[in-house]
Amino acid sequence: MAKTRDLKRRIRSIRNTMQLTRAMKMVSAAKLRRAQERIFAARPYARQLDAVLQSLASRANPELHPLLEIRPEERIELIVVTSDRGLCGSFNTNILKTAVSFLREREGKALEVQAVGRKGRDFFRRRPWTIRREWADVLRTVEFSLANQIGEEVSARYTAGEVDAVYLVYNEFKSAVAQRPLVERLLPISRSEVEEGPKTTIEDYIYEPDPQSLFLRLLPHHVDMQIYRALLESQAAEHAARMSAMSAATTNAGELIDQLTLKMNRMRQASITTEIIEVVSGAEALG
Repeated sequence: MAKTRDLKRRIRSIRNTMQLTRAMKMVSAAKLRRAQERIFAARPYARQLDAVLQSLASRANPELHPLLEIRPEERIELIVVTSDRGLCGSFNTNILKTAVSFLREREGKALEVQAVGRKGRDFFRRRPWTIRREWADVLRTVEFSLANQIGEEVSARYTAGEVDAVYLVYNEFKSAVAQRPLVERLLPISRSEVEEGPKTTIEDYIYEPDPQSLFLRLLPHHVDMQIYRALLESQAAEHAARMSAMSAATTNAGELIDQLTLKMNRMRQASITTEIIEVVSGAEALG
């Protein structure tokens, strides 16, 4: 009976855990819906702004703005966007593996990391790379002010020549069951490759005012917007990963409860059978 009581206690514990995982799944599903709405609203503007500025940069003199200047990449800063909490499957593992692979490919260069999210900060504190700036407990509610603060800082450092390139690593939200780690170059601003030729159709725009005035106003905003989009993508991907992880945990807990219940019933049946045999044997012995 002692083993039966142990199994009952274990089943009760697993059932309580399953209630927690089911609740976390429902909370993540609700947060994911709101995060999806925000990212779907931000994507078209961010991508079109990127396309227009790349097109303009490809036809303008790079000297019009320091954020367009391309230098040999000797000093590189990597912005790594992770979550502040766990229980989200391989969400953080995938992004950290991608970041480590990026850094190892550039060994010998001056590398610095800017960790956005508690998990990335804790990971890189135990690694040989320098954490120049860290942000923790800021991703619960993603605000544009955070992206603006990060963007202004990296833009100022790039303009001052303190870094030669800035890259961004984050999880792109694909669907509720799929996220993809991405590495994007944030600075210098990429320029579209235009191939001149008689059969080439070049998409162009009419710019008002002149390119230099546009660059002065839009390029810093473009950097902020790309960071903001990456934060929104990462937030939605985190909720999706946590929802999937909690769904799998709930299913596994239910299966484990079924297995333990079956085992407990078999033990109880064997115990009852043994008792019956003992009673019958005793009766026969007395008879």
